[in-house]
Amino acid sequence: MIKHLLLAAATLSLATPAHSQENASSPAPQLALSPNAIVDAAAPGEWITIPAEDLLVMTLAPDPDGNPRSVIIQLMPAPFSTGWVQNIRTFARAKWYDGITVNRVQDNYVVQWGDPNYDNPEAEGEAKALPDGLKVMEESQYTLRQPFAMSEAAFSAATKQAGTNAVAEFLGPLFRADPYGGGSTIIAGWPIGVDADEMWPVHCYGMIGVGRGYSPDTGSGAELYTVIGHAPRHLDRNIALVGRIVEGMEHLSSLPRGSGALGFYTADEFDKRTPIQSVRVASDLPAADQPAFEYLATEGETFARYADARANRRDPFFIVPAGGADICNIPVPVRRTPNG
Repeated sequence: MIKHLLLAAATLSLATPAHSQENASSPAPQLALSPNAIVDAAAPGEWITIPAEDLLVMTLAPDPDGNPRSVIIQLMPAPFSTGWVQNIRTFARAKWYDGITVNRVQDNYVVQWGDPNYDNPEAEGEAKALPDGLKVMEESQYTLRQPFAMSEAAFSAATKQAGTNAVAEFLGPLFRADPYGGGSTIIAGWPIGVDADEMWPVHCYGMIGVGRGYSPDTGSGAELYTVIGHAPRHLDRNIALVGRIVEGMEHLSSLPRGSGALGFYTADEFDKRTPIQSVRVASDLPAADQPAFEYLATEGETFARYADARANRRDPFFIVPAGGADICNIPVPVRRTPNG
């Protein structure tokens, strides 16, 4: 399974293509398409359906004006974070998340939700009993073993020659050196970090992680958070990542910030907590109520052009193409299907 996902990694290059010298007889250059325009032109067959079993529908209490608020979460597919993802489905199907609240909003960092009395430095009440059947994961499960082995020296050399070595054979030319690990790439639609013998999901905007206490605690899924600021990549390999928000992010990123430690709401800010009315696995909903989403295949030609455009903006507003992009600056396009 891991090798299959690796072979599905985007095979593209982000280097700026060479341009021949123009002369008076050369035709006028065409305006380059923006990343969004490239995605809009993708053929229907380049979009991959997200299974309803991998979608969660989180319904928040209406906003102060009475408008409904819904957040759609895509859970990570196997083999990443499998135990935690199974726990999250268990919590949702036990309706354990119903009635919990958003307890922490830290500016430029995370929004966190869960039982307000569970592992909350500002809480004094009794914690909600956890459902039966939860799995307990080890810290080693934050990462996966690579399907190939390289010495540290060989891996270091490989990061300088991506595209012509064993790393690129598996990960594709999108692989590049990364300051938070050996390198990074996109695998089957997800941003992934890699080094000589391991791979792991990375903390990009909108990714969802599992709150935990001090080591060796790895969290159960009772507390979840999403990134609302600059990618906190220092958390990679230290916390389980289990999914990403694909719709409704604005309902979380705009919430009032907490003034307590780490952005938790204080006792005086109880009214700032946003209640979560329900969380449901989409496949458990009536067919008419199931949201339907798809993502752009990351091994296709359109994604290759999209990623190149993200790294080398040539559309009219831009003056100087950057010549590269952090893995988190190449977000995988996700959209509702026409009947979703």
